[in-house]
Amino acid sequence: MSSFAGELLPALQPKDFVAYLFVYFTGNAKADESIHFAVSSNGYNYYALNNNQPVLNSAAISETGGVRDPHILRGEDGTFYMVATDMVCAKGWDSNRAMVLLKSDNLVNWKSTVINIQKKYAGQENLKRVWAPQTIYDANAKKYLIYWSMQYSGGPDVIYYAYANKDFTDLEGEPKPLFVPADKKSCIDGDIVYKDSTFYLFYKTEGHGNGIKRATTKDLTSGKWEEYDKYLQQTPEAVEGAGTFKLNNTNDYVLMYDMYMKGKYQFTRSSDLTNFTVIDQDVTMDFHPRHGTVMPITRQELNALIAKWGRPANFTFTQNNPVLTGYFADPEVLYAKKTGKYYIYPTSDGFDGWSGTYFKTFSSSDLKNWKDEGVILDLKKDVSWANRNAWAPCIIEMGKGKKYRYYYYFTAAQKIGVAVADNPTGPFKDSGKPIVAERPAGVRGGQEIDPDVFQDPVSKKCYLYWGNGYMAVAELNKDMVSIKKETIKTIKVDRTFREGTYVFYRKGTYYFLWSDDDTRSPNYKVRYGMSKSPLGPLDIPANNIVIAKAPEKGIYGTGHNSVLQIPGKDEWYIVYHRFPYPDGIKMGDPAGFHREVCLDKMEFNEDGTIKQVTPTF
Repeated sequence: MSSFAGELLPALQPKDFVAYLFVYFTGNAKADESIHFAVSSNGYNYYALNNNQPVLNSAAISETGGVRDPHILRGEDGTFYMVATDMVCAKGWDSNRAMVLLKSDNLVNWKSTVINIQKKYAGQENLKRVWAPQTIYDANAKKYLIYWSMQYSGGPDVIYYAYANKDFTDLEGEPKPLFVPADKKSCIDGDIVYKDSTFYLFYKTEGHGNGIKRATTKDLTSGKWEEYDKYLQQTPEAVEGAGTFKLNNTNDYVLMYDMYMKGKYQFTRSSDLTNFTVIDQDVTMDFHPRHGTVMPITRQELNALIAKWGRPANFTFTQNNPVLTGYFADPEVLYAKKTGKYYIYPTSDGFDGWSGTYFKTFSSSDLKNWKDEGVILDLKKDVSWANRNAWAPCIIEMGKGKKYRYYYYFTAAQKIGVAVADNPTGPFKDSGKPIVAERPAGVRGGQEIDPDVFQDPVSKKCYLYWGNGYMAVAELNKDMVSIKKETIKTIKVDRTFREGTYVFYRKGTYYFLWSDDDTRSPNYKVRYGMSKSPLGPLDIPANNIVIAKAPEKGIYGTGHNSVLQIPGKDEWYIVYHRFPYPDGIKMGDPAGFHREVCLDKMEFNEDGTIKQVTPTF
C-alpha cells in the first residue's frame, strides 16, 4: 500500500480508524499561541481535551515562547510528526524566523527541536517570516518533506521545502521552492493531500484577492503544478489555514479553513477535491480553534489521549468493536488466574489464502483496551514439522497458586500441534510433533484443524476437540501434549456443522458451539447444541443460531468463536470474527481472510437455551 500522505500504513487499515484528533491553537494573545488537542467520533462534532488548555508548554518548545499553525502527520513507522510556526504575533507578523519540529510514538509524550532558518543558513539577512510548516512523506525520496512559506524583503511569500533528517530534528540541504504560482504572487498556508496518484495542494493567496486555491502535480518536487484558477472557499469571509482530512469509512474528504476574523472554521465536504459542499450546519465545537489540522486515529490512540488529558464532559464514544486493531480471526479467549488479565489468541489474518505463519496474543484488564503482546509462536522459527497455515489456536491454563502452565494448541499445515509456556504471553515451546496428524477412523473428508481444549469441571478430565467437516474428540493424557488414541471418537452433529468447535459448561449443561457455512460467506454464523456429557450426544434446539449477520448494520460473516465467563459470575461473552467493516461485503472471497475480532454479551433463557446474540459495534 502506498505510503504517501493521505494513504495508509501497511499495519493499519481503513477499518481501524474510528475517531479524529484536531490539533490547533486558539488566538493571538501569547497565552493562546500554544498547541491544543480536541477529539471527535465522527469528524463533525469536536470536544476539547484538557479543558481547552495547552497540551504542550510553548515556552519549553519554542524560541519565541509561542507556537501557531500546528500540523500533525502519522508517519510510516507509526511515529507521529508535528510541526508548527515558532512565533509570537505581538512582536509583529514579520518577526519570526523559525519552526518547531516535534515527534511522538504515542501522541502523549513529545520531543521537540527548533529550526531557525536565519541562524541555520547563510544569506538570510533579508528573511522576514517563516510560516505554517507541514510535513508529507515523499515515498520516492523515502524521507519526510517539510514545506512552509517564507518571505524575503521586497518579494512575495513562496512555499519552500526541505527534507527532515532521520531523527526529525533538523533539515537536510538548502530550502528550495516547492510551489510558485504562475502569477508569481504570494501564497501561504500550503496543505497537501495525496489521492489517486496525484498531489493536491491547497493554499491561500495572500494580499491579492485572499482565498483558498488548489494546484495539482504527479511529481511532488518537480515544480510542475497545474493550477485550478478558482477560489474554493464557500464564504465571503476572510479565510486562511486550509486543512484536508479523509472521513473514516467513506471516500469523501473534508476541506476546512479558518475564518479568522469570525473566530470559527468552515467545513466543506468533497469526493473529488474539486467540488465542495458546505457542512457547517452539522459541525459543532466546544472551543474556538485557529489554524490547525485533523488526523484520523484508532480507538487505542483515542483511549491514550483521554487517559492523559481526560474525557471531555459531553464526548461520547461507544464503538468498542472490533476489539483488536488489524486483521485477525478465529479468536480464543482466556482469563488467566496467574495475571488476573484477559487474553485473546487469534489467527493472524490479512494474508492471501489464509497463508499466515505466526501467532500473536493480546491482553486486557477491562475487555475494551487490548495490548499487543507480540508474536508468541512463529512456525518458521519455532516449529520444525510445519511452516505454513497458522490457524485457529486454543489455550488452557493448568495449575494453582503461583505455579501455572499454559498449553497452546494450534493448527499448522492442516495438522494440530501443541506448545507449552509458563506464562500466558509465552515464550511457548513446541512439543516437536503434531498431536493430531490424521483423520479419525471412518472419516473420509475434512481437515484436521480448529482445535478446542476443555477441562470438564465434573470429572476434571481434559479433552481436545477438532475438525473441519467432522467434530472429533479425544481425552488428553496427563502430560497435556498427547492424546489417548483409544478415546478418539466423532460426535454426530447435523448438516450445518462446518468447523470451529467450542465447548463450555454452565449449570450442568455442556454447550457445543460450531460455525456454519464458509468463512468467505456473509452467512457464516455460529450454531449450538447441548449435552449432559462432554462426549455428547447433542440435543440441537430448533432455533440454534448463536450469532449471525446483521445486514442493517453492515455486519457480515460472524463466526468461529470462543466464549468467556467472567470469573465468579454468571456473565458471559462471545468472542468471534466478522468481515471487516464497512467494506468486507464488497470484497468477495478476500473478506474471508481479512477478518476482524469482536466481542459481545451472550445471555441465556430460563431453560438454559442461548438467546441469539445481536452483533454490535
